[in-house]
Amino acid sequence: MTVVGDTTGTTLDRRAVISLIRRLRSPEGQSNPQPVWHQLRALGDVVPAPWGGYLATGYDVCNQVLRGRTWLAPDLAWQARQPNAERWQTPATQAISRALFRLNPPTHTQQRRSLGNAFDRTSLAALAPGVSAQAKRLVDELAERIRRDGEADFVTIVGDPLPVLTVGEWLGIPARHHAHVLDFTHRQVHSQELLPTKSELDVSAQATAEMREFFTGLIRERRAAPGNDVVSGWIRHWDEQFPDDPAAADETVYDLTMFITIASLENSATLLANAVWFLGQDADQWRWLRRHPEHVDGAIEEALRYDPPIHLNTRIAAEDTVLAGTPIAKDQMVHVMYGAAAHDPRRNENPERFDILRKGSHMTFGGGAHYCIGAALARLEARTLLTELLGRFETLRPVSAPTYAPRMVFRRVTSLKVST
Repeated sequence: MTVVGDTTGTTLDRRAVISLIRRLRSPEGQSNPQPVWHQLRALGDVVPAPWGGYLATGYDVCNQVLRGRTWLAPDLAWQARQPNAERWQTPATQAISRALFRLNPPTHTQQRRSLGNAFDRTSLAALAPGVSAQAKRLVDELAERIRRDGEADFVTIVGDPLPVLTVGEWLGIPARHHAHVLDFTHRQVHSQELLPTKSELDVSAQATAEMREFFTGLIRERRAAPGNDVVSGWIRHWDEQFPDDPAAADETVYDLTMFITIASLENSATLLANAVWFLGQDADQWRWLRRHPEHVDGAIEEALRYDPPIHLNTRIAAEDTVLAGTPIAKDQMVHVMYGAAAHDPRRNENPERFDILRKGSHMTFGGGAHYCIGAALARLEARTLLTELLGRFETLRPVSAPTYAPRMVFRRVTSLKVST
């Protein structure tokens, strides 16, 4: 049994949360979710959800769930045990449930071990020149568009392209395919929403079919002409694990390739846009950071804390337990609210203030066995790009507030107009 925080329990009516959840998906909630996070935290560290399960809002409680060994990912076995199992049977949901972040030991351990430390210092050093070159080229294009038109969309010119160029080079995906990969990635993630609608699942199903066709074709090509690239290395590794079943090896390679692509593109693009939005609103702050580039990493960490690219993650109780005074039965869902946790004033003083010198705490990349494998790569991209932007522009200011996709899980900025 795991106990975190106060044990006085909660009798909150689940219906009280419905309006707050609706607000998170609204344009108002997307542009500024902080008031909703504050109200959710005010209801308690563990809040009953209208659909069953619970929302974890306090920092310590969220950290406990992410790192505790008695909390599991909602894998296929858990889905099959649910009384409403048909909810989990859609093609897109089934596909994403085979991805690394939805696996539990021993399968998760085996797949994670096969990746090794994919983005260690040696790997990042090899990737850095390419990231730097692409960042410079994209910022050149941004500057030219601003010079010509007076303003430009940071997301479409820089924020979305840089991650797909980076992961595309790492996986050996030709540049001519990058736009298609980015497109089906944005559409596929609807399946990972908290309560996806039928229309969203239909969009995600089509994207999943396109994704399956693309990556199985890529794996087939690497089998025919293997090289020293990452995908070829995965094929060789999993062929050794399944010496008599190449189809099983290919399926595992597909799951890994699909997962890393989705995670890399969505999260990194949002981090880049957020950093520009938060820093660009204050010209003095931008100029100060330009004079003190040694604090770029601090600015990146504060952007990750202030508005996490993922707002919510889900874990399942592996056994009957008590969390912040709330009894949680085995197999019940607990949704970790990253943003609410990072704005917990018990952990980060004055959490609503964006402070690049804060050195605060966040769990944007998760924790425990499922800590984000691409965290170091996301930080490299953000550090490289932000350094390039600061060096190029004395000021870079938003022309208007960003627009967002109406999501609750994967945060996505769809447009951010900037000028100088």
